[in-house]
Amino acid sequence: MSRDETFIISGKGNCSMRTLSAIVVKEKGIYVANCLETGTFSQGRTMKEAIKNLREATELYLEERPSKRLSKSKLVSFEVGPHVSSA
Repeated sequence: MSRDETFIISGKGNCSMRTLSAIVVKEKGIYVANCLETGTFSQGRTMKEAIKNLREATELYLEERPSKRLSKSKLVSFEVGPHVSSA
C-alpha cells in the first residue's frame, strides 16, 4: 500500500461512506494493517486480505460505537539519527 492509498468503510444503515487511512506492514510473512482513525488492527496472508479483514473489523467497531468521533490523521515524515553500535 502506498502512502496515498485509502480504503472506504460503509456504515450499515447509513448511506454515507467514510474514507479512512491505514498503515500496512509486513511482519514475519504476515501483513498487519492499522486504521489510523479508529486504532483498529487486523492481519492477513496478503495485503488484500489484511485490508479486507481491517475493513470488517473497523465496520464492527463503528457499529458498536456509532457516535464515536473519528480523528483526522495526517501523514508526516521525520528523521532519526543513525543507530549507535554497542560494539
